Amino acid sequence: MSRTRIKICGLTRPEDVRAAVNAGADAVGFVFYPPSPRNLSVKRAAELAAQLPPFVSAVGLFVNPVPTFINEVLSAVPLQLLQFHGEETNAECDRYRMPWIKAARMRPGVDLLEFALSYPGASGILLDAFVDGYGGGGKTFDWSLIPAGLDRPIILSGGLAPENVQEAVRCVRPWAVDVSSGVEAAKGIKDADKIAAFVAGVRDADG
Repeated sequence: MSRTRIKICGLTRPEDVRAAVNAGADAVGFVFYPPSPRNLSVKRAAELAAQLPPFVSAVGLFVNPVPTFINEVLSAVPLQLLQFHGEETNAECDRYRMPWIKAARMRPGVDLLEFALSYPGASGILLDAFVDGYGGGGKTFDWSLIPAGLDRPIILSGGLAPENVQEAVRCVRPWAVDVSSGVEAAKGIKDADKIAAFVAGVRDADG
């Protein structure tokens, strides 16, 4: 059985980057969306990304960005992957000539197979709960909505935490899991013990 990859998102402090790396995260996420309490300046993100060792990926999260802003970020921050959470089209996501994933906001009636067809350039599809605004708001969604036969790696998100990630991995068997609020002490402030427990839960579910 393949190992489930782990991304810790919404990092804002050096100590949180260290905690994610030390726990064994495969990727960390930096949020570039001003309404979010986890939003970073380009300068701050560059400082945090500079701490990452080899083979831990830096992911930039964007919501309906203007191209000039992404280009500004890319000129300063060594991102390996872009993550889009808005109404971006495939062409808009593809224009930066970098790997990218697209978030699908899951609720009854969402045709995930059709959604994936609309984004042929996506390296993977991130599944998040549908809430007002963008992001899952720490809410889970009904995992039975995920259809069989999706032709892209699934990144499971939305309300994951140390308490439920084992069940999530065993039920869905995603390529990766993505957590933010579930490992926080406060918005934008991560808890090292929760990060370690989350990673341990994933590894236990992997068997």
